[in-house]
Amino acid sequence: MASVERALSVLDALTDDRVTLAELTKRTGIVKSTVLRLITSLARFGYVLRLEDGSYRLGPKAYQIGSLYQRHYRAADVVLPVLKRVVEQLQESASFYIQDGDKRICLHRVNGSRAVRDLINEGDPLPVTLGASGHVLRAFSGAKGKKFDDIRKAMFAASFGERDPELAAMASPVFGVDGRLMGALSVSGPRYRLESLVEHVVPVLFKHAKELTRTLGGDVDAPGLSGWREPPARPQVTGRKSAKVAVKQSAT
Repeated sequence: MASVERALSVLDALTDDRVTLAELTKRTGIVKSTVLRLITSLARFGYVLRLEDGSYRLGPKAYQIGSLYQRHYRAADVVLPVLKRVVEQLQESASFYIQDGDKRICLHRVNGSRAVRDLINEGDPLPVTLGASGHVLRAFSGAKGKKFDDIRKAMFAASFGERDPELAAMASPVFGVDGRLMGALSVSGPRYRLESLVEHVVPVLFKHAKELTRTLGGDVDAPGLSGWREPPARPQVTGRKSAKVAVKQSAT
């Protein structure tokens, strides 16, 4: 088991086109002789290629496995279980949104267990300019302005009574391979419940947004995503009145 884990650590460290043996040793924390043995075995099975200058890169077998994953991947198989866990923890509705032009589409949805909740169905198109998930999608698609800068720094947005005076929502981005924005994970419900629960909801939102990002091939430790790892700045709150929110991020 230890040998398998070390071999996988070597594969994880091959993030560049060319990585030297010395760099692999540094990145993995494994002694040079062991890295050499592991990478020789990986090369034998096609997972690693040794280049003419003595450096290494991922081999064709890794591409083949990635292609198989993409061929059999269904977003619902990955996203819905996460939404269910969010609902179990918060008892509020959870959704996954993607952007389509000037709309945000509810791609996946799990309703909260409480009788009073917001009504949104999978496939519903909503304005991308309104609501927490819309602001997140725009912010991480390159929208300019202080509001979007704040969202990118805090790694989430909150809206209270913006699309509907009685509703509130909080959302965080989800990323895939090469930092590509995949969508926004959102928690929504009645404003009277959520407005006082931001410091409770946001750590749960962060935990599962990072989980989805890892599953989809994203790097939660990328420099531009430091808001997930540090106490976030005061979030960008939109709505009919300003809400004073202090968020304590739990270690996730």
